Amino acid sequence: MDIVYFDLETQRTFDEVGGRGHIRKLGLAVAVTYNTAAATYHHYTEDQVDDLITELKSADLIVGYNVLAFDYEVLRAYSDESFEELNTADMLAHLHHRLGFRVSLNSVATATLNVGKSADGLQAVAWFREGLIEKVLDYCQQDVEVTKNLYEYGKQHKHVYYWDRYRGRKTVPVDW
Repeated sequence: MDIVYFDLETQRTFDEVGGRGHIRKLGLAVAVTYNTAAATYHHYTEDQVDDLITELKSADLIVGYNVLAFDYEVLRAYSDESFEELNTADMLAHLHHRLGFRVSLNSVATATLNVGKSADGLQAVAWFREGLIEKVLDYCQQDVEVTKNLYEYGKQHKHVYYWDRYRGRKTVPVDW
């Protein structure tokens, strides 16, 4: 099975585009995939968005964290593709369904893998504006690696962990 792990970073923040209802206006800064068939990472910038979408469409399964409500919505500004038809495992959507609330990738990753994110989306926007594209790509690639490791852990162990609001480590069953 050809699995493509996927994440992207944006050019703008929610404050700059009028809030969360305007995701398509955020603009693609960079995207990173890890393709299991090729066993390699691929880096994309805005001018390569068509190549990114081609890779996503060729996958047997796309795995991401908040990819359905965020990443695909960013990409809709560049394409008329029907992303709903892509076989997608969105770990946030799965966890939200199980828990009844949203939990951050950093919370799940640190509780499960003892590895956190190296920065955040706001920092990535700042780096993008400073022209530090390689830094944004490195950050995004680290998120893809965390996403991949988290998915594989959940698939193997049938559960992941997260930190609750009191910093208690909680278990949530998954069926990825």
